[in-house]
Amino acid sequence: MGKYDVCKKKVYECIMALVKEGYVQGSGGNVSMLIEDVNLVAVTPSQIEYSIMKYEDICIVDFELKLAEESKYKPSIETAMHLSVYKNRPDVSAVVHTHQKYASIFSLINLPIPALFDEVAMSIGPEVEIIPYALSGSQQLVDNVVSKLGNSSNCYILQNHGALAFGSNLDKAKLNAELLEKTARVYYYALSTGKEISVLPQNIQDLTKKIVTGKQNAEIERKKNK
Repeated sequence: MGKYDVCKKKVYECIMALVKEGYVQGSGGNVSMLIEDVNLVAVTPSQIEYSIMKYEDICIVDFELKLAEESKYKPSIETAMHLSVYKNRPDVSAVVHTHQKYASIFSLINLPIPALFDEVAMSIGPEVEIIPYALSGSQQLVDNVVSKLGNSSNCYILQNHGALAFGSNLDKAKLNAELLEKTARVYYYALSTGKEISVLPQNIQDLTKKIVTGKQNAEIERKKNK
């Protein structure tokens, strides 16, 4: 058994669950998790169909994009984007990038998703912002992602691309992607009625943001005190 096999299996199980739910297809989308204490990241490989991928194919990289162990595949071309999140959001230990259907609709109409449900906003934040378009794998995309991380949200929409979801572990990152999709789906149908959309009152939005940032600060402290 390899040194990082437990982490590889977790990433593999997460991406395969997303395939089953239809959130990623073919070789699109990617998943990573931070390997705490060693500044390494387990990330899905590049250009391999998920239908034939094995957990052993998950790549282990350092924060300089160098492979930390031998691999027959290159890490995802979006690995730099994942690393930029870990570098700038110390509360995050897992990143899920999907091409899920309803969030992708909002990536095309370039419309942020406001706070609609309190239980959702308490997990993903009061607003899902749009990250401006840039070519997949480009430094511009990395820069665009970093420019939005200061709002402390756990979900974002990548313009003309897909979605990002974060968490303190893979289960939470995946759950946040699911909560985003639920909200995007309902918002899409609500908009189609042409009627005014009821969003959460501002004081509740402020409360949900306080709850989200409180959880994030607690996670940062946990890491510091390990």
